[in-house]
Amino acid sequence: VQLVESGGGSVQAGGSLRVSCAAFGHTSSTKCMGWFRQAPEKEREGLAAIRTLGGYTYYANSVKGRFTTSRDDTKNGVYLQMNALKPEDTATYYCARSEAPGCVMGVIDASYFQWWGQGTQVTVS
Repeated sequence: VQLVESGGGSVQAGGSLRVSCAAFGHTSSTKCMGWFRQAPEKEREGLAAIRTLGGYTYYANSVKGRFTTSRDDTKNGVYLQMNALKPEDTATYYCARSEAPGCVMGVIDASYFQWWGQGTQVTVS
C-alpha cells in the first residue's frame, strides 16, 4: 500500500488548510487511518485517527475542536481539515494506515500504524 499526501502549504495564523491522503494498492484490510506531525527537533505527535468500521474519530487534545478528519472514499484515503491554525502547528504532516484491530486505544500511537506517506509541509506564520 502506498500513501500520498497533498494539500500542504503556507497560511497565516487563524487560517485554514485541508490536507489529503490517497491510498493505493490493497487497502481492504485497513482498520484505521491516522494523521501525525513532526516539527524540527520535536517528537512525532499523533493528531487524529478514523476507524474504517463505523467511522469513529479520535483527536489529540492539542487539535480537538480545530482539526477534523474524514474519509475520502473515492481515493480510499482521508482528509484532515485544519482550522484556526497557529504558528505552533507548523510541521510536516503525515498520514498513516493501520491493519491492527486495536489501532486506536485512547492515544493515537504511531507504533500501531505500519504504512506511512512521505509527508507534506504545513507552515503557519
